[in-house]
Amino acid sequence: MSNKSIVPSSSDEGLKPKFSFLTDGRLATLFVSPTLLILLFIAIYPLIWSLTASFTDRTLNRNQEVQGIGIENYTELMTEDRPWERFIVTGQIVIPSVLIQTILGFGIAMLLNRKFAGRGVLMTMMLIPMMLSPVVVALFWRFMMQGDGILNYYIADVLGFEPVLWLADRSIIPWSVVLVDVWMWTPFMMLIALAGLSAVPKYLYEAAEVDRAGAWFRFRHITLPIVAPLLIIGIIFRVMDAYRMIDIIFVLVGDRGGVGRAAQTAGLYVYDVAFKQQETALGSAYGYIMLVVIIALANLLIRQLNNMKGAE
Repeated sequence: MSNKSIVPSSSDEGLKPKFSFLTDGRLATLFVSPTLLILLFIAIYPLIWSLTASFTDRTLNRNQEVQGIGIENYTELMTEDRPWERFIVTGQIVIPSVLIQTILGFGIAMLLNRKFAGRGVLMTMMLIPMMLSPVVVALFWRFMMQGDGILNYYIADVLGFEPVLWLADRSIIPWSVVLVDVWMWTPFMMLIALAGLSAVPKYLYEAAEVDRAGAWFRFRHITLPIVAPLLIIGIIFRVMDAYRMIDIIFVLVGDRGGVGRAAQTAGLYVYDVAFKQQETALGSAYGYIMLVVIIALANLLIRQLNNMKGAE
């Protein structure tokens, strides 16, 4: 049999797939777009709505006729003392909390940055606090911090000291919140520090040992400069998270922040104004003041991070 070459006709050449216009890029966009639109709506619409509400006299009363009042809400908040007092309370909780978490997390990471039996089990157990729900953690600590709780049992009955009013003394309540937050989030800073320590080249330590450099010199000039940028990133995340903390304080001492509003942070104050006092517009305005403050703090930390990278 003779082989006959099959020559495509002009009609065959004109045939194209029915959906040839759907390239890989267009298909990806088509599949991702609905999810992105939903996420944008969920994230952007409340921001736009609350920003608009902050320039009105809106309350939770649905029968109210909403009127625009310009920047009166912002002026009222900027001229009153209580909103700024809430920022001071927030700083009194956030600064020591993040500082202690950073120091403890880095120290624990230094101890764990070596091979020994049971290292994996120990690390897994230390990560448990940050895996739990903040509400559950706060409930555990509230039971332990009660007048007849286990903490006062060891303090008073075992050690013989006076019992501590963890949740009833105005001067101690902020430190009780700090204690709970440190217990829960120190493992996060430990993970960040461990990631930085694992990135330190071993030959740098070997060269330092050849030059007979001491432990402090190796830490100061090798370990810290390499780990510091990652620690700054961890601090940024922790500051932003602790700054808006509500759940732990709410469960520990209530929505007013305990005795004398000792732990009523800026976030709790927004909740109090917007929902307890039903001043939706005023609460929205205070929320945006909080947003401006945290953006400024984050920019300062990011600038410090960029300076560290530029110095390398």
